[in-house]
This record gives sequence, structure tokens and C-alpha cells, in this order.
Amino acid sequence: MSASVLYDTPGPKATVRNRLYAVVGSLAILSLLVLSFVRLSDKGHLAPEMWDIFNYAGIRQNIADAVLATLKAFGLAAIGSLILGVILAVGRLSDHKPVRWLATAFIELFRSIPLLITIYAVWVGFLTDYSMWALALGLSVYNGCVQAEVLRAGINSVPKGQSEAAYALGMSKTQVMVSVLMPQAVRAMLPTIISQLVVTLKDTSLGFIILYPELLQTARLIASNTQVNGQYPYVSTIIVIGTIYIAMCLLLSALATWIEKRGRRTETARAPGVRQKPSSRLSDNGSAV
Repeated sequence: MSASVLYDTPGPKATVRNRLYAVVGSLAILSLLVLSFVRLSDKGHLAPEMWDIFNYAGIRQNIADAVLATLKAFGLAAIGSLILGVILAVGRLSDHKPVRWLATAFIELFRSIPLLITIYAVWVGFLTDYSMWALALGLSVYNGCVQAEVLRAGINSVPKGQSEAAYALGMSKTQVMVSVLMPQAVRAMLPTIISQLVVTLKDTSLGFIILYPELLQTARLIASNTQVNGQYPYVSTIIVIGTIYIAMCLLLSALATWIEKRGRRTETARAPGVRQKPSSRLSDNGSAV
């Protein structure tokens, strides 16, 4: 019986027991789902009328505007967090102690403060009349600190020989950082960077606290102001809005996967010793050359 570093390979009895636990657990989860479905159906939350509200042009337009507002805030926050992350990462790796200490203090401070408090403080203190910019700025500050640590880890993962070789060629520290270290750090940490961007997209839902009309705020208004058969369609609204969130996150993850695969193909094509297979062509007599 082979063993792994983390656990021992289960034997025949343990395998049967684990499969039994898996079946029992799956049945328990399925039973809870069925029970929830039955209870919601008995209370009328799954009635067709609860879903017909999304056929109204006004509600569809509200959801479309909310999606656009969410993507606007996310776009600003994504760009801001990446720019701030690069600045803070370079600052943490600076040879000047005041710059390094300032960047470290900024990162540790805003990573310790809950994001909701940061957004609310920015809105109340500086941008009361501009909720979109308050949300984007709060997201940029928090996620920029996280992206800075991700980029710093990527820069530190680059072999020191590359930076030493760049310095030997007469390159300045700025040139080494921009041309040698940062591109490799971004390529190495791209999955983590994109994962944090997905978190940024989901965190736009915190805009409800400052009354920004993003998806969650719009869902709350739809569910609390639309009455069907004497009930408010909270369940159907949550399902529809949740599906939209999941779809946007999946699209962003798919884009990240495509970018990563494209980068790998480019890196493989540029690798030394890899030659492209020459395309065959026909000579005048019809033979391939």
C-alpha cells in the first residue's frame, strides 16, 4: 500500500467507507434541496407569476442599467487597483527606506480595514455626491493593496540571475524592473491577479451601502417594490441577479484562461530550440518540397 506525503492511501475497507459517506452526504444534500424546493413552492415563491415580472420592459431596463453601472464601477476599480498595485509593489521593493516604509504602512493599514468601512468613509468624507467614484476608489485602495502583494511575490519569484545579468549589461534599476522583472511577475501571477479581479467584481455589490444603483441595490428595489399575489418576489429576484453575477464572473475567468493560454503559446514559440515546421509547397512537377 503506497503512501503520500499528506495522507495514507486508503485500503479496501476505507475505500468502501469513504464511498458510503459520499453517498449518504449526497443524499442528505439532495434531500435538503428537495425540501427547500417544496417549501418555497408551497409558499408560492416559485409560482409562474413570480417570474413573469422579468418580462416587464421597465424591470428589464432597470437590470440592464444595473449591469452597466456594475461594469463601470468594476472597470474603474480594476484599472485603479492594478495601477496602485504596481506602484505599491515597486515601493515595497525600493532601496529607499522611507518609500519602503510608507508603502508597507499603506498596504497593512488598508488591508486591515474592512472594505465596507473604506467605501463608506470615502463616500461620506470626500465623494458624497459621486457614489460611483466612491465605490471605485474604495475598491481600488483595498484591492490595490492585495494586488501589490501578489506582484511583489511574483517579482521575488524571478531568479536573481536575470536581474544580475541585466545590471551587468548596464541597465538601471528602473529598466530592470520595467523590462525584466515586472513582465515575468505578471505572467507568473496572472491567475492570482485575475482571481482578485473576480473578487473585485463581486465586491461591487457593496455599493448598496452608499446607494449606488448596482445589481444588488437594483435587486433590493425590485424585490421590495414589486408585489405579486400579495408576496414580494425575493426568491426569483435573488436567483436571477445571482445568475447574472455568476455569468459575469465566469466570463471574466474565461477571459483570464484565454489570456494565459495565449501567453503560454507565445512563450513556447519564442523559446530557444523551438522551430516552426516549414510549410510544404509543390514544385513545378507536383512533388512536395
